[in-house]
Amino acid sequence: MGIKGFVEGGIASIVAGCSTHPLDLIKVRMQLQGEKGHVQNPHRIQTLRPAFAFPSTSATMVAPGTTTLHVPPPPRVGPISVGVRIVQKEGVAALFSGVSATVLRQTLYSTTRMGLYDVLKQKWADPESGNMPLTRKIAAGLIAGGVGAAVGNPADVAMVRMQADGRLPPAQRRNYKGVGDAISRMAKAEGVASLWRGSTLTVNRAMIVTASQLASYDQFKEMILEKGLMKDGLGTHVTASFAAGFVAAVASNPVDVIKTRVMNMKVESGEIPPYRGAVDCALKTVRSEGLMALYKGFIPTISRQGPFTVVLFVTLEQIRKIFKEF
Repeated sequence: MGIKGFVEGGIASIVAGCSTHPLDLIKVRMQLQGEKGHVQNPHRIQTLRPAFAFPSTSATMVAPGTTTLHVPPPPRVGPISVGVRIVQKEGVAALFSGVSATVLRQTLYSTTRMGLYDVLKQKWADPESGNMPLTRKIAAGLIAGGVGAAVGNPADVAMVRMQADGRLPPAQRRNYKGVGDAISRMAKAEGVASLWRGSTLTVNRAMIVTASQLASYDQFKEMILEKGLMKDGLGTHVTASFAAGFVAAVASNPVDVIKTRVMNMKVESGEIPPYRGAVDCALKTVRSEGLMALYKGFIPTISRQGPFTVVLFVTLEQIRKIFKEF
């Protein structure tokens, strides 16, 4: 399909990305819950001696000769509560914070991965049936996802920061005017290399998502058609795409949590960054919040990944039908 495959994939991805952006924003906010060093307790006790000023693993801190103090853990907040809180504190428009970065990200990342996957699919597919083995689909997805992520990483970093900005205290907010302002300010203040911060994680996540999403969609669609469960139409496309979205969400959520935290961390000049890298972030997250912290934001992830994948492939199939007429 050549260039047409890139165009079709790009249009479908932009439509899907914009329509599910609020769910992606809620997912990012939930993944940052519990992260240390961002939200300070205004009632934190500053009079304890340094030896007793460090947070312990217990919710109770005791110093010799002092009264026992109980510090309750922060309450767990679900996706609906997060969404309502965002609207109440920041307004309805805040649900679309960073949407300009989403458009740029889909234009760079998804256009590349969708088009490249289609090119590899055409080359590796069986000439007679038009299908290819699952292993080749996964390989095509890994390659396409990795290349697409490397191209779109600057937009991904900008999107994460713009989505997370509202959770910071007013004095610490970056207040980017748009994706262009975000990228230019990051390049000036933190260096061009900051635009590829977390790129290893982005590439790994993109490879997992693309391989699981695109490969499983094609696989589920082929199974449905081969067994005669449904005809090649809207019902088949919705069923196969929702199943593919679930597979992609389960496979990618842990990497997505780490990627979000690494990209969002604020690095001040002369100070030690919160995380030295992906592995350090993963270890600190698990140690301080438990293993299941890697699945923070899973409900909004699947709530977003499901509709995103459905809109993506249904739109893609319709665009392909339209383009066939030309």
